[in-house]
Amino acid sequence: MDIVISNNTSKPIYDQITTQIKELITSGELETGDILPSIRSLAKSLHISVMTVQKSYDDLQRQGYIETTTGRGTFVANMNDSFFLEIQQKEFEHYLEIISNLAHKQNISFDELLKLLKIFYEKE
Repeated sequence: MDIVISNNTSKPIYDQITTQIKELITSGELETGDILPSIRSLAKSLHISVMTVQKSYDDLQRQGYIETTTGRGTFVANMNDSFFLEIQQKEFEHYLEIISNLAHKQNISFDELLKLLKIFYEKE
């Protein structure tokens, strides 16, 4: 599992870790039951605080991506297809909100926005 921490971003380190592990899980690179590095191990390999990794793992567990079993370790949680569909829809809605806000700022009408969307959608 490769996690890359960037110092050239305003995004907190724990959030960078959380985001990258989520991407590894949703892409299928990490699968249900796969073990994650221990908090101490990951902190040591990234040269960061144990508390930073702990915060990331806590967020991932709260969101249902991972499960921690005392004495056994931290594993990718068992997630069904509807969980992944919900994640994809949430991400899609996020981008639509950004596009919608930008269109309003640029005085692009809804019809013009639909035309643009159609062009990009049919391009694929």
